[in-house]
Amino acid sequence: MRPRRLRRNPAVRRLVAETRLSPADLVLPMFVREGATGPVAIPSMPGVVQHSRESLRKAAAEAVAAGVGGIMLFGVPAPSSKDAVGSCGTDPNGILQLGIRDVVSEVGDSTVVMSDLCLDEFTDHGHCGILRADGSVDNDATLGRYAEMAVVQAEAGAHMVGPSGMMDGQIGVIRAALDAAGHVDTSVLAYSAKYASAFYGPFRDAVESTLEGDRKTYQQDPANARESLREVALDVAEGADLVMVKPALPYLDILRQVADAVDVPVAAYQVSGEYAMIEAAAANGWIDRERTILETLTSARRAGARIVLTYWAVEAAGLLQR
Repeated sequence: MRPRRLRRNPAVRRLVAETRLSPADLVLPMFVREGATGPVAIPSMPGVVQHSRESLRKAAAEAVAAGVGGIMLFGVPAPSSKDAVGSCGTDPNGILQLGIRDVVSEVGDSTVVMSDLCLDEFTDHGHCGILRADGSVDNDATLGRYAEMAVVQAEAGAHMVGPSGMMDGQIGVIRAALDAAGHVDTSVLAYSAKYASAFYGPFRDAVESTLEGDRKTYQQDPANARESLREVALDVAEGADLVMVKPALPYLDILRQVADAVDVPVAAYQVSGEYAMIEAAAANGWIDRERTILETLTSARRAGARIVLTYWAVEAAGLLQR
């Protein structure tokens, strides 16, 4: 037997490839910063910026031209806009809602405009929910805030909302709120298996997080796998249109199990720490940067992700088209 016959040249390898990666599979996370007059570099994420509203529109148009499948928007409010309940997150004129309107105005329906639905960027304590007097997160009080956020984001024009706070019951509450407000066509991408990961560090720089403590009481324990399947099943039962595993590379086993268990599209988020790790190694000449980018994205697709959120979305689209 000679399996190597099917590896003899690029044309043969392309013909028999079991996993396909295309620009349409990729979603670009983007940050819009209140008060910014131009792009602001994020030191721990070389090549990624906090956008001004003007540069956000331009970058969104570039992503569409590259064939990227979607854009996920995060808001970065001014410190003075943050408070204990994340009021900026439900203000129709809050920075995230303004960013959503700007992008929808720029690109319309030519790509999927997604919005992060969580309070952590907007609270002065940096947690994803409302705090009790003892400093713990109040799950049920937080759900009411999520319902408000979902409606405000949908009214701003988001095609899809992405609840990422890992509160119990969040998908059902958000779906009911959207439907009651007439946004029955707004989709819900559930961050169903979101782990309490060390790989989020650079992201917290990107959103200028003021987190006090950690999120281990609501994000998942990295030691657990079956728990993810339970979380995913609950979210699908509550009305999730898509489900997400986050991070991607350290949790490919979870991604495979989730993809085998559900009949809705599965997404994976290649998070900031994955990005920064590869950029740092490439900057030191230790790895081939472009090959590593495509290999890691392909690994997520191979493990079962139909959609991959990645900060390299536009660049990877160009590599694939080339």
